[in-house]
Amino acid sequence: MNRFEGKVVIVTGAGSGIGASTARRFLREGAFVVLNGRRELKLHETVDGYDEAKTLVHPGDISDEAYVKRLVEDTVAKFGQLDVFVNNAAVAVFGPFAQTTTDDWRKTMATDLDSVFFTSREALPHLLKTKGSIINVSSASGLGGDWGLSAYDAAKGAVTNFTRALALEYGSRGVRVNAVAPSLTSTDATVDIEKSDAVMAAFRDRLPIGRAATPDEVAGVIAFLASDDATFINGVNLPVDGGLHASNGQPNFLALFGQG
Repeated sequence: MNRFEGKVVIVTGAGSGIGASTARRFLREGAFVVLNGRRELKLHETVDGYDEAKTLVHPGDISDEAYVKRLVEDTVAKFGQLDVFVNNAAVAVFGPFAQTTTDDWRKTMATDLDSVFFTSREALPHLLKTKGSIINVSSASGLGGDWGLSAYDAAKGAVTNFTRALALEYGSRGVRVNAVAPSLTSTDATVDIEKSDAVMAAFRDRLPIGRAATPDEVAGVIAFLASDDATFINGVNLPVDGGLHASNGQPNFLALFGQG
């Protein structure tokens, strides 16, 4: 498919995981793609083998307001427009709330939430011209709470509602704003989780599909939301969670009574 032929897309956190898969998905579908991340080498690895004329590797700290301005300005200067902005960059600090430091909190909020504010503010004037869209990568943790992820949950919950607020304000002006909310996804950040048989057994007990998502599966949903196949979808926080939110939270009675 070439759904994004001639379109210009920025993807943050594009050096690995969901961001890398998303950047490659848009490239395969014909887009010009600008890749942001802190590690320049990882960004080059993401686009290795793709047409260099259709990519711009732009390393930098997405929580830096001045950097975000340069990112958008450089994108438009090189490619002439901006059609899609994918806010994917994020960090998470795990541990009891009582052990969450001020630095932990501020780092999480800066990367996961402040960056989305900065990028949206800089991108929207250009997206209004192209009738483009913003896709935020929220999380299942942005739709409900977790044990040990208080700062991350707060940031992603804010991204979830920020998505709705922008969708209300800009939908009638031709810019759609949506988010995906993945649950456990196999990335570099989840290697230790997936090494634990006990942890994965607990996840399988909660995930009807019975496994973690792949980054490509999440990237496919992001591309769908950005495409003309989704022109009447606005303000959605779409769970990409293998059926996690299909449950009301009660245990598997079939398994408990030996019938499942």
